[in-house]
Amino acid sequence: MTDYNNPARVRVAPSPTGHMHLATARTALYDYLLAKKTGGKFILRVEDTDIKRTVPGSEQEIMDGLRWLGLDYDEGPDIGGPFGPYRQTERRDIYQQHAKILVDKGRAYPCFCTPDRLEKMRQEQQNRKETYHYDGTCRRLSPDEAARRVANGEKHVIRFKMPQEGSTTAHDLLRGDIVIENKNIDDYVILKSDGLPTYHLAAMVDDHLMQITHVLRGSEWLSTFPLHVNVVRAFGWDEPEWVHLSLFLKPSGKGKLSKRDSEIAIKDGYSVFIKDMRDLGFIPEGVLNWIALMGWGVPEDDVMSLEEMIKRFSIDNLTASPAAINFAKLDHFNGTHIRLLPDPELAARIKPFFIKAGYSVKDDMLIKIVPLIRERLITLDDCVSFAGFFFEDVVEPNPDDLIAKGLDAKQSAAIARKAYEILSALPDLTHQVAEPPMRAYVEQSGLSANQVFGILRVATTGQKVSPPLFESMEIIGKEKSLERLKKAIEMLEKM
Repeated sequence: MTDYNNPARVRVAPSPTGHMHLATARTALYDYLLAKKTGGKFILRVEDTDIKRTVPGSEQEIMDGLRWLGLDYDEGPDIGGPFGPYRQTERRDIYQQHAKILVDKGRAYPCFCTPDRLEKMRQEQQNRKETYHYDGTCRRLSPDEAARRVANGEKHVIRFKMPQEGSTTAHDLLRGDIVIENKNIDDYVILKSDGLPTYHLAAMVDDHLMQITHVLRGSEWLSTFPLHVNVVRAFGWDEPEWVHLSLFLKPSGKGKLSKRDSEIAIKDGYSVFIKDMRDLGFIPEGVLNWIALMGWGVPEDDVMSLEEMIKRFSIDNLTASPAAINFAKLDHFNGTHIRLLPDPELAARIKPFFIKAGYSVKDDMLIKIVPLIRERLITLDDCVSFAGFFFEDVVEPNPDDLIAKGLDAKQSAAIARKAYEILSALPDLTHQVAEPPMRAYVEQSGLSANQVFGILRVATTGQKVSPPLFESMEIIGKEKSLERLKKAIEMLEKM
């Protein structure tokens, strides 16, 4: 059982090699929840040592994404902290010092093998149908010879010297003890020839020096978990608590999520990248609720705010079972959290989507619209297609949509003229004033409400589906509503 009385120090440590992914967001969320629950610290560390794959702007996108989600970190590259720097490329000397410590202790060694030799070795092992592994050529060099070659400036990397006998037992809070024979773990490179570390050294050193108490990370690191435990133990350090989170699967539940799945998702209005989700109109409350439950053993329909998640969070309730991406659940949680927003807050959030669509938005009108549309919104950008007509000077309905079911153009025109006659005689078009006489007309005419109100809806909104009709006409205003109705009559009379 995890002790929640001691402050936890946790970190999310993404590489700036592309867009911020849902998996990074979920790790960050669980880190944040644990830190807040225990009164601890949540740290952002940027693991940017893979220079070739680093994408300009990616680091900023990660920081923006965390803040958009409401996962504000206590220490990080842009705000500093007592254990900085928080970019690994700025900690090069630290890793070189620690690599030397391991070499001096006999737990690591310089390797002078050239890329050509390593490739030849790989091919030979492949031909023998062996799993690729370093053959130990430089491991067998004497420390004096290795030191002499290093002193002579010979190009080299540093490899960790794994024990070749016995086994390593590494404990994961979700998965229990993981035991692997040491002979099955390679002598991995921990310091590259350019002096920058690999993950296997850098993350272990940083977690120790930054006093990280719990390491939450993806299950892709399980294969090298025993290696990392050996690195920590080689220094004589206490291990953090290890938690390897569940894997994200394709929406079908079959196989790991791929780039192709991401491309398909975006065509359907979804994404696995946080920046896209924001642009698509998803809100952080909905996204957090959704990803929290992919790997957390609480009921899948639980609606929780971030504050409620903090109260309920427990590492002991996390699950190791793979979690399939379910975008229908995202829609459910996003729509639910949209409906929980106060009117002024929802108005502020949908306003940018109207503006992006080219509308000139009046705030006093917007605040009146929000109560009419909130129940129909799944994403914030739904507001444009559902309620953009409020900000149009004129609407352009499809003429065929003006013809009521079971009627022809001439009959529909007659209904529209009668509606115009009734509405134009009223002092205003507040829904309390406009709706009763129109319903009375429906009763007297023998027509259905769907026929009469359908014509009126298409005429005034340009849409077959809209927010409540009479409340919408009230916001549009009497003059503009009658103008639109008159235009519809003219369209019907020409058909």
